[in-house]
Amino acid sequence: MTEPGMSKTAPDQPPKFYGRKRGRALRAGQQALVDTVLPSLRVPLDGPAFDPRDLFGDAVKRVWLEVGFGGGEHLADLAQDNPDTGLIGCEPYVNGVAKLLTAVRERDLDNVRILDDDARLLLARLPDRSIDRIFVLFPDPWPKRRHWNRRFLGPENLPALARVLKPGGELRAATDHPGYLTWMLMHLCRHPGFEWLAEGPADWRQRTADWPPTRYEKKSLAGVPHFLRFLRR
Repeated sequence: MTEPGMSKTAPDQPPKFYGRKRGRALRAGQQALVDTVLPSLRVPLDGPAFDPRDLFGDAVKRVWLEVGFGGGEHLADLAQDNPDTGLIGCEPYVNGVAKLLTAVRERDLDNVRILDDDARLLLARLPDRSIDRIFVLFPDPWPKRRHWNRRFLGPENLPALARVLKPGGELRAATDHPGYLTWMLMHLCRHPGFEWLAEGPADWRQRTADWPPTRYEKKSLAGVPHFLRFLRR
């Protein structure tokens, strides 16, 4: 999945993004969805901080955020299974956005909103304690040591995630990369805002029943995916 890396930039400059934003040319139907449907679902980045519930109708009771949704399979399944929940997905990769838009149209999902840009731009605009659940699933592990500072779940972004997540809310993360697993556990367990919910090995080797699979997970089952759940203290 595509997700932003980390960089040290001036406060008045946007963070530097590492990763792809475009792959092969979109098919005509996909491009039509990007041109006509995405504008009505796009999360605005201009203006002051806003309550994310305002992006949805009155039927929405809570808001979940997925960072780097890839092709959108997990997010679309969540939206279909939880019609009273607003789903915000962040994904700069336009090919993945087009796939999610296809699912939104085919399943008639009205509780999905999309930011086709860097998730950190949205985190900066969200109020404290405004998100009920956050997903960061199979992000780029940046395996080379000189690139570790690009990993999304690390010391630079965890304060923002803790700030916007409601007390009692969950951060769900997954990876099949052993090095990134160690990195995630090290930084998340050190952070005072998060509590690891695992009580035994099975808790981080299996998804919970309400956790749909991602396309990437299905492709990586030859490896060993791990599923982490952290409570916002």
